[in-house]
Amino acid sequence: MRDIHGMSVLITGGGSGLGEAVARLFAARGAYVTISGRRPEKIQAVAASIGPLCHAVVGDVANAADREQMVAAAVAHGGKLDVLVNNAGNMYRQAVAEYTEEVLREAFEVNVIGGMMLASKALPHLEVTRGSILFIGSVHTRRAYPGATPYAATKAALEGLTRVMAAELGPKQVRVNCVVPGAVATEINVRAGLVTEDGVAARYARLAGDHALQRIGTAEEVAEGIEYLVRAEWVTGVALDV
Repeated sequence: MRDIHGMSVLITGGGSGLGEAVARLFAARGAYVTISGRRPEKIQAVAASIGPLCHAVVGDVANAADREQMVAAAVAHGGKLDVLVNNAGNMYRQAVAEYTEEVLREAFEVNVIGGMMLASKALPHLEVTRGSILFIGSVHTRRAYPGATPYAATKAALEGLTRVMAAELGPKQVRVNCVVPGAVATEINVRAGLVTEDGVAARYARLAGDHALQRIGTAEEVAEGIEYLVRAEWVTGVALDV
């Protein structure tokens, strides 16, 4: 298995939740980590708390100029690019009878297209290092939650494109995988306005019974799954449930 020490890793959405957990784990393993996000105070605080191995760059994955800046910053910080973790994304919910093109287009622009375009921009660097690309799926492709079709559709798209991208980039020795987390306590639902800070505990308590271990997961546990996919040199095109 590959050693993470010395790797250069770009993580989008690194200011909280899963992105922050991955940044902390990889930096602890000795990687040069670059995190991006739209909220300067969030990503700068995370980078400062991790230390000199972590660099923050403000940017939106849906913006072409920002994507170029993210890749350039990661290469400058780590001297190369070994791993792209496409973690940035938002929760989108809408009833079928209330669909709007604006919401559906934004969901795919942020959750799917941004990561695809970033992968394309990062590819020349990943070819040099025989690196890997990670996408983040969702339990919404494993269980049907009414009202969440916009979000579920974007996450299903990520699983599908993971397999095809892996087949296309395999001859270049660039691996592509997807992690599919179960219910994990992050701020995505609060940020989307689906639940209040006070209601988070009750929401996750209800979801615990949907899992075999009768509890929800942690961002750190999902980060361990991502670490495995980054290190496992003969694993590609996989959607790993965590």
